Amino acid sequence: MTTDSTLSRLVVRRRPGDPARGWLAAGGLVLPCALGRSGVTRDKREGDGATPAGRFAPLQAFFRADAGPRPRTTLPLRAIRPSDGWCDAARDRNYNRPVALPYPASAERMMREDGLYDLVVDLSANRRPILKGRGSAIFLHVARTGVQPTEGCIALEKRALAKLLARIGPRTRIVVVG
Repeated sequence: MTTDSTLSRLVVRRRPGDPARGWLAAGGLVLPCALGRSGVTRDKREGDGATPAGRFAPLQAFFRADAGPRPRTTLPLRAIRPSDGWCDAARDRNYNRPVALPYPASAERMMREDGLYDLVVDLSANRRPILKGRGSAIFLHVARTGVQPTEGCIALEKRALAKLLARIGPRTRIVVVG
């Protein structure tokens, strides 16, 4: 831990016997998490349903202002707007970047009705540099009921994510073990 009580490192490991579920270790806290439906991979491809292995830095956080209070965090933070999207079209010039909706290429809506993006952190996966087809919108976000598998993200129960968000910052590293 750093002196400002921000966690310096989170470690995500898959559970033995269930590649789509894992444990997120944050300091002395260990939280159940959902991983991609295809488990963890070192060779991430768009649409493979896998969570990429590697070391990531949280770039920024987003929240739904209509779904709860503004979360505490030292990350750059912005409320999600109805026009916010994230391009997932591998051949588009804005692939794996935020875009304004409606967008002419395929883009995921950030203001989801299912609550998964009520709190969301951009994990920097395939962001610097962006490689076409190597995965888009890899986030830390709210889990489905029962902490069900994701499309390639890491997901936590909403209360756990809000608590964790208060303890992570720009210097935190998220290590996903393959």
